[in-house]
Amino acid sequence: MRAVVYDKTGDSSVLQLVERDVAEPTWGTVRVKLAVAGVNPTDWKARSGASASADLPWDEVVPGQDGAGVVDAVGNGVNALHAGERVWVYLAQHERPTGTAEEYAVIPAERVVRLGDASYDEGASLGVPAMTAHRALTVHEDGPDRLSRGALEGRVVLVSGGAGAVGHAAIQLAVWAGATVITTVSSDEKAALAAAAGAHHVVNYRAGDAVAEIKAIAPDGVDLVVEVAIIQNAELVSQVLKPRGAVSIYANTGGTEVTLPVRPLMALNARLQFILLYTVGDGALAAAAEDVSAALADGVLGVGEEYGLPLVRFTLGQTAAAHDAVENGAVGKVLIDIADLD
Repeated sequence: MRAVVYDKTGDSSVLQLVERDVAEPTWGTVRVKLAVAGVNPTDWKARSGASASADLPWDEVVPGQDGAGVVDAVGNGVNALHAGERVWVYLAQHERPTGTAEEYAVIPAERVVRLGDASYDEGASLGVPAMTAHRALTVHEDGPDRLSRGALEGRVVLVSGGAGAVGHAAIQLAVWAGATVITTVSSDEKAALAAAAGAHHVVNYRAGDAVAEIKAIAPDGVDLVVEVAIIQNAELVSQVLKPRGAVSIYANTGGTEVTLPVRPLMALNARLQFILLYTVGDGALAAAAEDVSAALADGVLGVGEEYGLPLVRFTLGQTAAAHDAVENGAVGKVLIDIADLD
């Protein structure tokens, strides 16, 4: 089979398209024939050595956490999944050497989820973005720890960076759960994407006074902020957050250190929750997979330009270019086409 591998960290030139044997599923694992793989920032950061040790723990790595395809074979001890079922997968390469940039991937069964009638593009776009968004929306002290229709009724959610993959999923999930959703963006183009995702109010922070606009929409403050850029937005957050509100921080866009307005946040009894999907724990992952699947079945996690998340496509042989696209801030979701399974 064809697989993309790297045996040392570095820029995207370390990625190689090679031929490898198709692995057999072992105890508790499932082999998936992949149709589409998703590319996330953590893929290029791990490959470059920016987010992990420069020394690889394995002889070679197949990158890729997310994907969608068809179950090809199951290992012993797997009873819930069967050959021929359409599935989406998450954290395929977490703590393992092989991910989704290959034609056949052997993955722990608990990270393989039925896709139902949704498209492979939708399935490959879930994983890291949608599950991160789920976690971000369920850490509010006074809010729900699970998402469903109506779970966020009466809440106001502010999504920073609503045109990004996580922001897009957060808008869709929050609207599905009944929240009033405000999002901030940096351009008219991104404003159109955030609106297409379902945001009720879109604020271009480069075109006016974002704090004043958000306060006009939510004079009592916002209950929850899904935050991509806390380094730049700490002051804004402290001015628009409701007492006992929460800020879900899932990225360090723009640096590694932040200056916090301590007294205003303290006066609000604000909760700042840092989020990294890889360490949230099995319980949170399972809850996210179940709730995201429910939203998917309800038809609210669409992808593509019409849903506010343009798809940027590459072939398996162009995986290096796909990594570069994500690293350089491509607008939309970067996907790798592996096989036509329809």
